[in-house]
Amino acid sequence: MVIVMAPDATSDNIDSLVDLVATAGGEAYVTRGVSRTIIGLVGDVRQFETLDLRAMPGVSDVLRISAPYKLVSRENNAERSMVSVRGVPIGGGNNTVIAGPCAVETPEQTLEAARMAQAAGAALLRGGAYKPRTSPYAFQGLGEAGLKILSDVRDETGLPIVTEVVDAADVELVAGYADMLQVGTRNMQNFALLQAVGEAGRPVLLKRGMNATIEEWLMAAEYIAQRGNLDIVLCERGIRTFEKATRNTLDISAVPVAQNLSHLPVIVDPSHSGGKRELVLPLTRAALAVGADGVIIDVHPRPETALCDGPQALVEEDLPELRDMASTLTALLGRTLTAAPQPLAV
Repeated sequence: MVIVMAPDATSDNIDSLVDLVATAGGEAYVTRGVSRTIIGLVGDVRQFETLDLRAMPGVSDVLRISAPYKLVSRENNAERSMVSVRGVPIGGGNNTVIAGPCAVETPEQTLEAARMAQAAGAALLRGGAYKPRTSPYAFQGLGEAGLKILSDVRDETGLPIVTEVVDAADVELVAGYADMLQVGTRNMQNFALLQAVGEAGRPVLLKRGMNATIEEWLMAAEYIAQRGNLDIVLCERGIRTFEKATRNTLDISAVPVAQNLSHLPVIVDPSHSGGKRELVLPLTRAALAVGADGVIIDVHPRPETALCDGPQALVEEDLPELRDMASTLTALLGRTLTAAPQPLAV
């Protein structure tokens, strides 16, 4: 069961409801969004129905939701959500391009990649300071030094940062630098990490696990939402199948399915799904055409020397086509292409 609070509901109204639910033997999870507050109830629904919750001050509506993911369900919010990352919108009728290097290697490489992202029409900069890798011998990222590089590049370019966090113990540190926290495919069901990013006060980009069903993906988002954070963007990044021609198999149907089941924005990662540079632009075209709210793409100034995922990175000559494709398809679909922010004045 979910309680939707009125826009003018006070903190006292919310506290009174939480206390009332507790007296009935239930638990109440308060989630504050941009325009409204939602309280998710866990416990005996029949007992809650005796409380006359609709009559309580500050209550706009009370919904009984059948989906196991209560807060992120379209039953809870029929209107699609928009997530703002330092003023950059994702969802809400916008198409947003996120681009940058898979891994932060040096200040020079990261700044060059950020300039490439801007040339491609990106409004957000992706870059990994922490890299969970299949091999323990592969490059694992620069850690906090990488975060500092990203912060400096943000100051130079104005692009807000999207970066991955891999351990619950690192969430506070990463959130001190990042504008959006990414949870990668290998951590989609790391429930301690999901809860920690839910409490961090930053928007979250949640990648689908390579072996996860769509319901499991949405349940992972629910872990984040239950901790008070509905600023979640879902990312379809390909699933593991028997096919070996691509790194993963892009489940393009997951975009409309997830959008029908959840109010959260849904973007696509054509780089990690295809795994090859020549597949990235065609998969980007498919993602935008099917109605994704954006894409997240690897770019690198010298992919032949990249320490991580060089074969899937776009290069300088690919950027005009990516920019033109995003602009053209966005207009055809009646959407708005998110503009890149300007550097902050010093």
